[in-house]
Amino acid sequence: MAGAADCGSVKMAEAERSAETLKEKANNYFKEKDYENAIKYYSEAVELNPDNAIYYGNRSLAYLRTECYGYALADATLALELDKNYIKGYYRRATSNMALGKFKAALKDYETVVKVRPNDKDAKLKYQECSKIVKQKAFERAIASDELKRSVVDSLDIESMTIEDEYLGPKLEEGGKITLKFMKEMMGWFKDQKKLHRKCAYQILVQVKEVLSKLPSLVEITLKETETITICGDTHGQFYDLLNIFELNGLPSETNPYLFNGDFVDRGSFSVEVILTLFGFKLLFPDCFYLLRGNHETDNMNQMYGFEGEVKAKYTAQMFELFSEVFQWLPLAQSINGKVLVMHGGLFSEDGVTLDDLRKINRNRQPPDSGPMCDLLWSDPQAPDGRSVSKRGVSCQFGPDVTKRFLEQNQLDYIIRSHEMKSEGYEVTHNGQCITVFSAPNYCDQMGNKGAYIHLRGSDLKPEFHQFAAVPHPNVKPMAYANSLMQMGMM
Repeated sequence: MAGAADCGSVKMAEAERSAETLKEKANNYFKEKDYENAIKYYSEAVELNPDNAIYYGNRSLAYLRTECYGYALADATLALELDKNYIKGYYRRATSNMALGKFKAALKDYETVVKVRPNDKDAKLKYQECSKIVKQKAFERAIASDELKRSVVDSLDIESMTIEDEYLGPKLEEGGKITLKFMKEMMGWFKDQKKLHRKCAYQILVQVKEVLSKLPSLVEITLKETETITICGDTHGQFYDLLNIFELNGLPSETNPYLFNGDFVDRGSFSVEVILTLFGFKLLFPDCFYLLRGNHETDNMNQMYGFEGEVKAKYTAQMFELFSEVFQWLPLAQSINGKVLVMHGGLFSEDGVTLDDLRKINRNRQPPDSGPMCDLLWSDPQAPDGRSVSKRGVSCQFGPDVTKRFLEQNQLDYIIRSHEMKSEGYEVTHNGQCITVFSAPNYCDQMGNKGAYIHLRGSDLKPEFHQFAAVPHPNVKPMAYANSLMQMGMM
């Protein structure tokens, strides 16, 4: 008996040593920002020694870096179940909850750390910052319950805004008319890191709100046989890469239509420049320049990932409120020739959703936590059949069988979506029926991925992929305007 026990102890010790080796290997991959391999080796360490809280805590941080907030939350919770004194576990769980907009849950964890470490300045700072957000959210809910909430547009007097003599930048023509000349001047002005006059920014926002509010939730277009449309994925505030897309593929025009598939803002620190450029082209070419809403065209995401902070730094809190109103009118999906469906996230948590259901969505709001609107913005494809819990902690993951049934029911050929960074800039899955396109190369200045865009011809609707590399940008780091808690929590 003693011999068997000794043998078991030796095996256990060997497993623990092997797990530590795997953890070190994972740590090295993490330092190199190869988070996929880091996750792989942390997972192998967990298999060998499932009782070590640090392995879950480390993997949680790697999941945070790859935006798998649901998985990050689960790992941090497991770490704390194993060791309630593991302080990093509380930080990881709080950051995961912050990323998911669950501020009260995050506050609870920061509160725990402050109690355990009353002299920890970092913990105190995070607790105060999170507490501030919880109070602000409560205040916003109180205001929102007032059904007579006025639009920012009603309180603006754009006509009386004067453009100072010393402003030498682009101006809209009489009556706020957008021209190609203005667009070229504005892009050049932005390229030189100069700010568009607030009057011009407001003129663009008020007009684009009017245009978007008249569109259906599902936009339906028909390409003629000779026409080609360019579909771009996430741009995430990477303005200089957006300029590069136009350099490579030509400026938008009536003969060069574009569709940008959401997540125009956040993370990248030139989000204001990206969105004003895209909105400008929407006004110039309303019938051949298309924009769909992403999960980052929402208040919670903008508060955490930089866009709100950027607008307040470059303009005002009032202008951010107007951006928020405009984002709510962005359409949610677009069908091309009745055969290709484009959306930011993906398909649905339940079978049976039809295109008619999408047409009926009341989109002028912040997205709900579940249902078709949430899924269109948040869901992701997976390799196995069926559905599973989302790695992000919102919506679901859907398999090839789910895609096949949806396409058959709605007489579609395939879907195009974005929402996920892909190392090649695009990925074809689900037997060719689900395509991902991502147009932010070297995402967040650290992922080393290519960007891509898709050409679709009306004659055959076969996707043609074009890849491109990141271009240099001025020395303003990604997340420069993000909530300080998100910046600190990702460390």
